[in-house]
Amino acid sequence: MEIINQLYEMTAFQSFIDSPGTLLMLAIGFFVLYLGIKKAYEPLLLVPIGFGIILANALGGGMSVVVNDQIEHLTLIQIAKEYGIMNLLYYSLIKTGLLPPIIFMGVGAMTDFGPMLRNLRLTFFGGAAQIGIFSVLMAALYLEFTPKEAASLGIIGGADGPTAIYTTIILAPHLLGPIAIAAYSYMALVPVIIPFVVRLTTNKKELMINMKEQDKLYPAKTKIKNIKRAKIIFPIVVGAIVSVAVPSSVPLVGMLLFGNLIKEVGSLTERLHKVASGGIMNAATIFLGLLVGATMTVESFLNYKTLLIILGGFIAFSISIAGGIYAAKIYNVFAKKKINPLIGATGLSAVPMASRVANEISLKHDPHNHILHYAMASNIAGVIGSAVAAGVLISILR
Repeated sequence: MEIINQLYEMTAFQSFIDSPGTLLMLAIGFFVLYLGIKKAYEPLLLVPIGFGIILANALGGGMSVVVNDQIEHLTLIQIAKEYGIMNLLYYSLIKTGLLPPIIFMGVGAMTDFGPMLRNLRLTFFGGAAQIGIFSVLMAALYLEFTPKEAASLGIIGGADGPTAIYTTIILAPHLLGPIAIAAYSYMALVPVIIPFVVRLTTNKKELMINMKEQDKLYPAKTKIKNIKRAKIIFPIVVGAIVSVAVPSSVPLVGMLLFGNLIKEVGSLTERLHKVASGGIMNAATIFLGLLVGATMTVESFLNYKTLLIILGGFIAFSISIAGGIYAAKIYNVFAKKKINPLIGATGLSAVPMASRVANEISLKHDPHNHILHYAMASNIAGVIGSAVAAGVLISILR
């Protein structure tokens, strides 16, 4: 009987009885895995996050992240001995803000800024779509979130997971789990949310606007003669401007532009490009997902604020899409050369999914109206816009 009792105490059964909320967290972890594996929603991130949730809530395993200001004063060796390997990784990779900039470097190394450079007027909608960030920020303040918590919640509207995580790490680390889950879940649901908002805010006539026909009717007065040179100059010049105008956004925007630069230089930096977009990017994604999932314990997730974050994230996402659409509508009132409102809907940072979804909607209304190239211009601008918005918030509230 003593041996049986010892075997029972070795398991986590009694812990589950004492803390039934853990079973719900495990169910959430399995559901996130289902979305990533079965539904193929952002599998590169949702699969590590889902498994991280399961590891964190496997009672007795010591794999959950403890967000505590006192831990920050310990050495990494002390953290590893007292709190385990997950906390060692969290405080060395996440809490220091290391992983999001590295992921931005990888994103830059995989992004072609060509569509944006050829359609610079469309970058305006990448800025207009950031309205969701500041709208939800104001609403969160009304609901008695602190300014730092409200900013972390609002940044979900930028539809950029690394930016949301980076902002939250600095301003409200105790909300990292639910904000990351909300940000990546809604990014995964872009194929559902964009059509929903488009139906509410546009009509068939607007969706039939053919961008190529508009280019023929009103050709551009100036054209880029050497696009290769422009692609190399662009990240250097924009990086310099951003570093002066919004220094706090440089860790994100700067690394994004650096990653893009080593891509565009070509054969001279091909080895750097392959590593940035391959091994480093993949390793950073794995650790980011697992560690974000490991922060989602019963104490940090099952509370009133989490529900508001999930709801607020959806509202921020929807307002950002609608903001871009209405910006395009307003533009069309004053301009001869019309813009399909779907271009405005892609002002989110969800690259390239938002552009693909907008193109699919356009093709349903007109099989010959391909807008992917134009949508990418607004979409890429949205990546830079959300990172700059995060930098502004961090500068004001830090």
